[in-house]
Amino acid sequence: MLEKKSREITSQAFGLLQLGCGSSRAGQRGQSHEQVAARLPRQLIADEVNLVVSDRDDGISERIEAELGAFNAEMTGHADPQPLRVTAWDGGDLLAGLCGATWGGCGYIDLIWVRADYRRRGLGTRLLGTGEEEIRLRGCDRVALATYSFQAPSFYIRAGYTECGRRSDFPNGHGQILFVKRLG
Repeated sequence: MLEKKSREITSQAFGLLQLGCGSSRAGQRGQSHEQVAARLPRQLIADEVNLVVSDRDDGISERIEAELGAFNAEMTGHADPQPLRVTAWDGGDLLAGLCGATWGGCGYIDLIWVRADYRRRGLGTRLLGTGEEEIRLRGCDRVALATYSFQAPSFYIRAGYTECGRRSDFPNGHGQILFVKRLG
């Protein structure tokens, strides 16, 4: 069993903490990121904060997700994230699964997997179609996903997805491909 470990790092030269978000919706809601940051109290200078690097979760992912979700809801006005799961079972054996979410009128597929002995038999197509239908039923008109060049990008193209971006050498020697699809 791998030992879980963490280490504390004292920051020396990070300057003031800054808030940032990749979304341009802040301006659409009438507030810039700087205006939002200005409303928050500046209690600590970044070089006064201890950082911890760890391979343990200890509920941290859920906490960060909740904090970021609250910020995203404030900035966009969309406070409706909802997990999405579609699974295929044979008795107690998991044959395939899709994990994603809906938020702000959009669907996101984070993971899709089909057990090796069930691939190329139509199960992935059914799984994806069922996920898209649920996304549509939730009032979303588009869906996005990312896959890798060594996975099944042609599967998504056949399903009507359009490539909208690519990261080369991610992971090294391969590429990550970003896809979107408008739902009718």
